Amino acid sequence: MDKLQILARFRIQDGKLASFKQIAATCLSMVKEKEPDSLQYEWYFNPDETECVVVEAYRDSNALLAHLGNLGDLFGQLLAVSDLSAEVYGKPSEELLQATNQLDVKLYSLHQYA
Repeated sequence: MDKLQILARFRIQDGKLASFKQIAATCLSMVKEKEPDSLQYEWYFNPDETECVVVEAYRDSNALLAHLGNLGDLFGQLLAVSDLSAEVYGKPSEELLQATNQLDVKLYSLHQYA
């Protein structure tokens, strides 16, 4: 099973919500336009909009690498207005692990499923 699921949690910096939302909208448009192997890409805010969780799923590590490449500058813009922590569920490739080794990412391996 090569599918990867991601839970990305952004803690938005004070006064940066409008910028964050604008960048998020651009990210969503880019994914819809350029990423057929993105299986899920949903943005959720907590009630006071100080945190945003992005629930993502990709066909495989290559699809997630393509996503990271497509985001490019946008990802840097998100990191400039928020703090990121993420969880990756599945078995990422070595290339993906190398590409994300500077980020706060926890890995979880599949144990069983129905």
